Amino acid sequence: MFNSLSDRLTATFKNLRGKGRLTEADVDATVREIRRALLDADVAVPVVREFTGRVRERALGAEVSAALNPSQQIVKIVNEELQEILGGETRRIRLAKNGPTIIMLAGLQGAGKTTLAGKLSKWLKAQGHSPMLVACDLQRPNAVTQLQVVGQRAKVPVFAPHPGATSSELEHPAGDPVAVARAGVEEARQKLHDVVIVDTAGRLGVDADMMEQARQIRRAIVPNEVLFVIDSMIGQDAVNTALAFDEGVNFTGIVLSKLDGDARGGAALSVASVTGKPVMFASTGEGLDDFELFHPDRMASRILDMGDVLTLIEQAEKSWDKDEAARMAKKFADQEDFTLDDFLAQMQQIRNMGSMKKMLMMMPGAQNIRQQLEQFDEREIDRVEAIVRSMTPHERVAPKIINGSRRARIARGSGVHVSEVNGLLERFAQAQKMMKKMAQGGMPGMPGMPGMPGAGGGARKNAKNAPKKKAKSGNPAKAAQERKDAEARRANAAKALPTGAAFGQQSGDFDPSQLNLPKGFDKFLGK
Repeated sequence: MFNSLSDRLTATFKNLRGKGRLTEADVDATVREIRRALLDADVAVPVVREFTGRVRERALGAEVSAALNPSQQIVKIVNEELQEILGGETRRIRLAKNGPTIIMLAGLQGAGKTTLAGKLSKWLKAQGHSPMLVACDLQRPNAVTQLQVVGQRAKVPVFAPHPGATSSELEHPAGDPVAVARAGVEEARQKLHDVVIVDTAGRLGVDADMMEQARQIRRAIVPNEVLFVIDSMIGQDAVNTALAFDEGVNFTGIVLSKLDGDARGGAALSVASVTGKPVMFASTGEGLDDFELFHPDRMASRILDMGDVLTLIEQAEKSWDKDEAARMAKKFADQEDFTLDDFLAQMQQIRNMGSMKKMLMMMPGAQNIRQQLEQFDEREIDRVEAIVRSMTPHERVAPKIINGSRRARIARGSGVHVSEVNGLLERFAQAQKMMKKMAQGGMPGMPGMPGMPGAGGGARKNAKNAPKKKAKSGNPAKAAQERKDAEARRANAAKALPTGAAFGQQSGDFDPSQLNLPKGFDKFLGK
């Protein structure tokens, strides 16, 4: 999602680097490239005109001319304006004070409403709610059956008193979706469900019959939220469709589906700005867990290739096993050996977080390595697990005993080549050394850590520039005086160390909370 737009904007901002002052011609050229990038991403023309006008006005203002780094200030302006057209602030579901919260889904046929109903119900269930699905799409063949299957996967009850149309029927069955919606809300109230999600019918185009049916359902159940589900790949037609639905059912929020496709992002940037309604959720994949709350500021950061570390941390917090993290923290504290069983446990923790590609694409600067990430095989973790599980318990604890014949046996058992087994063992040996250094209070390649050289070969460079050690005197009396002076200098240096400095303590007293880490990272460290 947004790959094309992100690449174009990133290339535009690169041309501004190194300029101490931006002229009006520089601003005009930048705005022109931004306009082309937005139009290429299928953003509606009125939205593009308004967006670039605001960017140009602010870029020529005092906030840029007085800035220390004008190019960075331009990026800041574009980031803020992107947040604005995406809705400004994160919008959450408004829950009903009395009775169940009623959520009605509306949209074109094929936009993904039925699947999204299951994703939304599972997300609400994880938030502590008790949702129920209501099948009101009685016209699309097998729509009721599809909702029942989705509800079963999400472990959420489905109210479906009418079977709906089947693929063998030429005409729609005589079912009343309005009556089903009304009965579904009453059923949820009696069974004490606090959220009701009503899945309505869609069409291949916006027509009067569909809108009238949606209006009748809205009048019958009086929903707290009407969510308009729109396909992110719909392109320029997104604005016309959104305006028609807004006039017909007056929706309160927008849900973007199929964000994992090669959509150019025009729908997301156009609909919220034109309708004035916020984007509330985003569907980012085919799985029921590929669903997230929409944050305009985080999405703007993704578009500008500035990463989305907060979402990454939230996903890790949901899937990270706290007991396993505590076990590994204790193991580091006791300076025990890092084994292949621990390696396997860490790989499983990473896999529980979801797609590696999606996680890595949330890191700042990920667009620069997008091609490598797209070629990354998600099954690599499965192959690593198969190799480790093909080893005996003793081999996992003592990998040094794995000789040539054992490697051949492990390769046959896991269905891989011996070279892959060799590569895994080499990577594990490097990880084991790194873990041992961390347990001793140091980290390879990190400057300033006790007992370790600076990053990137800095040890050799510093060794050349280091003052040569003074030779010891051959005079015993003079040598004794030199030792006494050296001990005095060490004692004075120890007294001069500031109390509580992070690297002035013993390695066993190191507290990760002293580091200025983002909120939530303490969960990773088992604290």
